[in-house]
Amino acid sequence: MNIYLPIAELSVNIFIILSLGGAVGFLSGMLGLGGGFLMTPLLMFIGIPPNVAVATSANQIVAASVSGALSHWRQGLVDVKMGMYLLLGGLFGSFTGIWIFKLLSNAGQIETFLAIVYFILLFSIGTLMLIESSQVIRDRIRKRTVKRKLHYHNWAHRLPFKVRFYSSNLYISVIPPIIIGYFIGILSATMGIGGSFILIPSMIYFLGMPTSKVIGTSLFQIIFITAFVTLLHATSTFAVDAVLAFSLILSSVIGAQLGVIFTNKFRGEELRALLAIIVLAVAFKIGTDLLIQPTDIFSISVIKELY
Repeated sequence: MNIYLPIAELSVNIFIILSLGGAVGFLSGMLGLGGGFLMTPLLMFIGIPPNVAVATSANQIVAASVSGALSHWRQGLVDVKMGMYLLLGGLFGSFTGIWIFKLLSNAGQIETFLAIVYFILLFSIGTLMLIESSQVIRDRIRKRTVKRKLHYHNWAHRLPFKVRFYSSNLYISVIPPIIIGYFIGILSATMGIGGSFILIPSMIYFLGMPTSKVIGTSLFQIIFITAFVTLLHATSTFAVDAVLAFSLILSSVIGAQLGVIFTNKFRGEELRALLAIIVLAVAFKIGTDLLIQPTDIFSISVIKELY
């Protein structure tokens, strides 16, 4: 059964859309993902225009993140104070991201930009996470006891404006969370993602947050930043497709609740390994599309805007 998407200006199978939303929502609840890093390219794979995929994915991420964050909140696994500092940087980054997005869209280069940046980010993050999680799993199988510090200390922890984050048992400068949030805001606005595949490793390895608090805090921050990005897209780029967004939201909320149930069934390193494999699979698909010559070697997106 097909439905017509007025902003995307095409018809798609409703069951494909519901399946995508459910699958991404499941990963959102289980791994602390907003899901945009998967949803945006997947929508583009089925023919949704890049600008609509980016703007609408941000909308879907809000619903999936709310569903997942509430479940983690009930378990006391959200550091609200840390989330607020990340959000502060994210709001400023969103304005920068929208400016970049409009600039690239007007130049007709948004699709190429998205493909290249997605490939670089996903391949890099996926490789690093797979190596790290594989080492932990290997040591556990070999029954090796690896002494690890409770917190990772680096130059960022010596910066001024230190604040105590009681929920995460940290005493660090607020500058790194704000900077991380700023770049997440840019990514959210330009690529339609929550930025969790960068945010989660940064919170663990750069800020030194305990893994148990990372997923819930990530989802908490993603709720507000993607809601703000959706508002900016709706009022400036006019690329949010309400019909597509509603279909994705309906299925992703259900999927997110199921994902939370499965969270406690796996170890942290196993979840990171699963995330790494998924990230690398999407990167491989994007990289393949970049190398293969398309059937139509031109774009009509700029021509459509003129009319």
